[in-house]
Amino acid sequence: MTHLRIVRGDATPEEVAALVIALATQTAPTPEAPPKQENWRNPLHAMRKPLPVGQGAWRSSGLPG
Repeated sequence: MTHLRIVRGDATPEEVAALVIALATQTAPTPEAPPKQENWRNPLHAMRKPLPVGQGAWRSSGLPG
């Protein structure tokens, strides 16, 4: 833990707080991105969905989903 010391000048508590926040955000580690899902390895990805039936089935059969 590092300490902050004002060498000269007369900083208000609000100015010190703003400085601390600015310094903390500059040195904060960036969060890592979550690992990407690999759907091509999933066996369920290759399985066909049930075909729609009823009125408008031919139209909805071509929709992604």
